[in-house]
Amino acid sequence: MHPIRANARYARAIHAIAELLGKLKMDSMFVGGVARAAWLDVELGSGAVDVLAVMTPQQKNQLAMMAANRGFRVERDELDAAEELDLIPLNWSDPDGEVRVHVLVASNALYGRMISVGVATELDDRTVKIPRAEDLALLLLMAEDQEAVQYLTSLPEFDLQAFRDRLASIGLGGEAAGG
Repeated sequence: MHPIRANARYARAIHAIAELLGKLKMDSMFVGGVARAAWLDVELGSGAVDVLAVMTPQQKNQLAMMAANRGFRVERDELDAAEELDLIPLNWSDPDGEVRVHVLVASNALYGRMISVGVATELDDRTVKIPRAEDLALLLLMAEDQEAVQYLTSLPEFDLQAFRDRLASIGLGGEAAGG
């Protein structure tokens, strides 16, 4: 795993959401493109910034309210539409444009476990948490990013057996595990 590389606009968005979640004392980790950038050593400069966070229903409302006061554009219609998805859609706004931010509520044991065993990496001088390689591979498998899954499973630190066991435990079987 490498430090996260992101263009300036994305770096500011990551810092802003990490600071906000820290102020709310939410256990969280960056998934999606941010985690992919760290594990695959690529620069993040497009797509959404996805964060998985453990929170109560009250914290969910508090997050949206605080985000609106900290440089994020929050659309009430989008919040209402995403309520059933356990998703808080935000837009980080700065002079260079907007970055879409999705805060996903860790609503099941699998996500909660992923966050609890996440690993630390760096963006500039900030430490942030991302999924272990095996958990990112599971998420990328669901996103049908087979090329990234193959790359992750080839890493020397990747625990292929643990990955296969996890797939079997959630009913996906080991045949999708690669390796």
